Amino acid sequence: MVALTVVPNQSEAEVVCGMLRANGIACGYEQTNFGAGAADGFPRGGPVEIFVAEGDARKARKLLSDAR
Repeated sequence: MVALTVVPNQSEAEVVCGMLRANGIACGYEQTNFGAGAADGFPRGGPVEIFVAEGDARKARKLLSDAR
């Protein structure tokens, strides 16, 4: 797995991963260390990093670029 991008929160990570999955790209995400402890103790506050398989990275980056 390789890092694709960092988004502001888990909700946006869900949207991005949904778009990637709809286009046949498996993805995952996790809160960055920078976001750890954010949101007053709620576990999902702060920046979230999205990961894809290395072989899908080029296609995923193109999809993100086209979506913006």
